[in-house]
Amino acid sequence: MNKTEILAFIKANTACHVATVENGAPRVRGLRVWKVDEKDGIMFQTWKGKDVSKQLSKNPQVELCFNNYEANIQVRVRGKMELVEDAAAKKQVLADKPFLKPFVEQGQELALYRLKNGLAHVWTMAVNFAPKEFIKL
Repeated sequence: MNKTEILAFIKANTACHVATVENGAPRVRGLRVWKVDEKDGIMFQTWKGKDVSKQLSKNPQVELCFNNYEANIQVRVRGKMELVEDAAAKKQVLADKPFLKPFVEQGQELALYRLKNGLAHVWTMAVNFAPKEFIKL
């Protein structure tokens, strides 16, 4: 896969697992990507009070893992997440995901993160034992 195909794969398979680090130990959780494109990279939202946000503020290095189990393809992307403080983007998240609005109304603060310039690795059974090749996103 090339960069364009990888971004298309992520758009089609927005559920992923995110690995962070807390006190030297790995932490993994599932989430759904909000936006993916060449300009902004891979973006997701969480809440500033959540553990994942606290972990990213201390160590922004992550790995995201996207799967399509039917096609037996896995795309892993590693890189540095950055907190995005963009009121218009946050407003768009709430428009796209209206089920989040009650949390904001209860006082939760939205945290929007972006991974740009990550390194992607595509795994299939055909390359199971081949040396890893990385594609810059």
